[in-house]
Amino acid sequence: MTTVNKEALEYVNEMAKARGYVLPYHKLMANADIDVLKAANHLVTAAYTAERSLDKATKELIFITSLTIMRASAGHIASHIRVALDLGVTPQQILEAIEITLPEAGVVTFQHGFSVWADVVGATGIEPTVATHDGSAQ
Repeated sequence: MTTVNKEALEYVNEMAKARGYVLPYHKLMANADIDVLKAANHLVTAAYTAERSLDKATKELIFITSLTIMRASAGHIASHIRVALDLGVTPQQILEAIEITLPEAGVVTFQHGFSVWADVVGATGIEPTVATHDGSAQ
């Protein structure tokens, strides 16, 4: 049976409250090297979660766009989409933030972010009624 490091658990809980999510690496780093996790989180706090001149919704849209461009994991992008939705950002506004990636990062990058967005918001498509080849990622 594994013992729970109370300091690490409290820190991860505080991160979750401040961010609205924690990533798998946060959970692992809490047990592996809490000091480095704290240092990394301090930077994120200064740039992202601390109250400054940009509101939280705007910061989430920026994060969603930058994570899409960086081709971050689907889970990472989805966590920011969910936080944005919780803050009252509409699915359309989030989609427009992802669409900004098209001119600078290209269609493949956009498709990555769009796919995550579609999964999170439950978007549905239109199936053609004419014969076509399947273009899915199978």
